[in-house]
Amino acid sequence: MPIQRRSFLAGTAAAATLASAPAIHAASKNKQYRTALIGAGWWGMNILREAMAGGQTKVVALCDVDSDRLEINAEEVTDLSGDTPRIYRDYRELFEKEDVEIAIIATPDHWHALNALAAIQAGAHVFIEKPTGHTIGESQAVLAASQAADRLVQVGLHRRIGPHHVSGMKFLKDGGAGDIGLVRMFVHSRGGAEKPTRNSEPPENLDWDMYCGPAPLRPYCRRIHPGGFRHFLDFANGTLGDWGVHWLDQMLWWSDQQSPDSVHSTGGRPIAGQAVLNDEEQTTDAPDHQTATYEFDSFTATWEHRKFAGQGPEQTSIGCYFFGTQGTFHIGWRDGWTFYPADSKKQVIHQDAELQEPDGHNLKLLYADFLRAIETGSRPVADITVGHQATTLALLGMLSMKLGRSVRWDAGAQQIVGDDEANGMLRRKYRQPWSYPEIG
Repeated sequence: MPIQRRSFLAGTAAAATLASAPAIHAASKNKQYRTALIGAGWWGMNILREAMAGGQTKVVALCDVDSDRLEINAEEVTDLSGDTPRIYRDYRELFEKEDVEIAIIATPDHWHALNALAAIQAGAHVFIEKPTGHTIGESQAVLAASQAADRLVQVGLHRRIGPHHVSGMKFLKDGGAGDIGLVRMFVHSRGGAEKPTRNSEPPENLDWDMYCGPAPLRPYCRRIHPGGFRHFLDFANGTLGDWGVHWLDQMLWWSDQQSPDSVHSTGGRPIAGQAVLNDEEQTTDAPDHQTATYEFDSFTATWEHRKFAGQGPEQTSIGCYFFGTQGTFHIGWRDGWTFYPADSKKQVIHQDAELQEPDGHNLKLLYADFLRAIETGSRPVADITVGHQATTLALLGMLSMKLGRSVRWDAGAQQIVGDDEANGMLRRKYRQPWSYPEIG
């Protein structure tokens, strides 16, 4: 899909302070936006429910490769809103037949870019789940297309707007922890050795060829669908490409969108075991643990995850630690944020989390911000420039791990410095007849 070439934002502090917002028409707050959901699974429906609850959504279409989900979720939409959405198995047909003003995209990661590009080309604003691409080149294409078409893209980084994240960032930016020299981002869980799961014929309700789309056509396995795709590297980028995008974004938010000079990552599957893929059975193939180091001009940031051992003696299993001259600041999920002063005579400062239940996220606030941005012509809090940079850092970590060496990143040029092999990995070959998006 050709896209007009536009200059990319450099991913530095300037990226966070655009001189002007996109020229998007203002709309009445009483307006209902013709909305389509692409990827009508559990998370997509969570987003759509919040959109409907806000009172400015008319659901015109649902799209999914699983016909059972389509029928069940279309009935739920009618029950909740009175809308009667048409159902589609192919997003291209949806955009040919429907007049869509907002597209919500919650497909597996390897579909995000093609879905978003089709929506933008159709004139829709986009609410897209992170990451913004399965490869950096895909994310670059979405960024360029949204700028060229003057369409808003809000990325599902709901921690950008959660109350305790907002107050925590104010505490940090006001110097509460002093000068920060090290940021540690992490997610830890429990697990063990992984046994292969037998392959099988896809269920009759599932279009498996369309599910795989531009990715390799691997055998169907119930471990992939529904819900397990994130740990199969054909479709996603493991824990760093999932949870890592959220916490990398918290670090980028604090640092005013600085870009790292270099990235180095290692990881593997010593506990889960060697990945298996053959005609009879398969396992996941994402690393069961991974560390990544991001070197910035004035601080170092690290990412780590492990799918074994659990929380253990650590105070929490998820979030970011900011280590500063005045103490240690932790911002997490359900445990809010806490500041531990370096001076033991001073009191610990804590704020509880403020979350939207039952899922513990702040989709309601993020979607309301998206509509506000459309109506006022302002930037949403997690727009494509923000989502693209967080995605890029996560994918650079995966790229470094696969290469087995560090990479130096030029944010302005959107290229890896002096490494043709690494730059070749910013893209990947698509399965026919799908074509990788070009920026031209």
